[in-house]
Amino acid sequence: MFSIFKIAITGLKANKTRTILTTLGIVIGISAIIIVMSAGDGIRGLILGQIESFGTDIIETEVKVPSTKKGESEMSADIQSGASMATGVTINTLKLKDMKDIDELENVEMSYAGILGQEQVNYGSELRKAFLLGVSSTYIDIDKSEVDYGRFYTDNEEKSLAQVAVLGSEIKEKLFGEHNPLGKNIKIRGKNFKVIGVIKKRGAVSVMNFDDYIYIPVRTAQKKLLGVDYVLYMIHKIKDISLSNETAEDIKYILRNNHNIINPDKDDFRVTTMEEMMEMMNVVTNAITLLLLAIVSISLIVGGVGIMNTMLVTVSERTQEVGLRKAVGASNSDILKQFLIESVIITLIGATIGIILGIVVSYLIALIAKTYFNIDWHFIISWLSIIIALIFAFILGLGFGIYPAKKAAKLHPIEAMREE
Repeated sequence: MFSIFKIAITGLKANKTRTILTTLGIVIGISAIIIVMSAGDGIRGLILGQIESFGTDIIETEVKVPSTKKGESEMSADIQSGASMATGVTINTLKLKDMKDIDELENVEMSYAGILGQEQVNYGSELRKAFLLGVSSTYIDIDKSEVDYGRFYTDNEEKSLAQVAVLGSEIKEKLFGEHNPLGKNIKIRGKNFKVIGVIKKRGAVSVMNFDDYIYIPVRTAQKKLLGVDYVLYMIHKIKDISLSNETAEDIKYILRNNHNIINPDKDDFRVTTMEEMMEMMNVVTNAITLLLLAIVSISLIVGGVGIMNTMLVTVSERTQEVGLRKAVGASNSDILKQFLIESVIITLIGATIGIILGIVVSYLIALIAKTYFNIDWHFIISWLSIIIALIFAFILGLGFGIYPAKKAAKLHPIEAMREE
């Protein structure tokens, strides 16, 4: 067997340029697999880390468009809901009274409600477009945000519709630069809002940059700016995490009762525990990773076809060599093994280089994401991705090398030696 391996190596060395070019296709395909799997793990770690940063003792309630089809799956309903809201459908059934009733549950410690808006904000000559986040005063007790200086607004200020604002660190810089904004008035829709605090820099969470938000009391946002009586979502902090599923069902019961909903398919809200949210994110990231792997696998198949073409050319060029080896006693099996080994060696060399290249590129992606985009991207290379890449390369070498190897093994020694 060792002698066959040695002959195979010699055959590959005889035409180094062709071997290198053939290997290149495998290098690209395998490195793409490593990069995709690393990126998938990195995205999963990023999203799950951000979800966990909110705390595992959280249940989220948000509005959704009721399903129009009987027995529709949750995912289909979510897609329909998202599409409907994207085209301007507004669900206005989630109210502050709902939050008050939910807060009566034994396992709910506290909640906050939120509503989003986007407005022109100005201070002096500075005019900026900013996101307004109208939230309850309990937001600061539940969320992971911290006040850098100043303070957050109180429950009394919320109830009295006080025109006060707390700034994210970025919008503070845009409006005030290095100056202290505390006590200053900013104008939103022509109304003065007194700045009472600034939130510590937090960084982007998923697609939301809370550092660019202006926080105002939810009732003030409803009554004085947006002219609505509903909220878009509520966050509930629970006491016992082990009872999160039961508490979620209790919340659904209260909301169905308040909204006069009999059929659960007609729910105009969605209640999600952190465990469910992490499961959904896992499903999404896994699906995206599999889709990308299927796409990059095409490049590997192209590389495999290249190997087969190269090996067919090699067989035709070395016909006399095959005939001579058979004449001195080499069996069909020996010839088959020789050309199969050559094919597998090409793919394994390509896989090894591709793995190294994929690791380097994955590291650079994580480094660039952290350095230039302030994204907490995790550099993750799993042994599973390396093993999958090597197995894939081995199977590729066998699969696309078998036909040329069989063709070489079937050559008649006398006829082969007559070939010019």
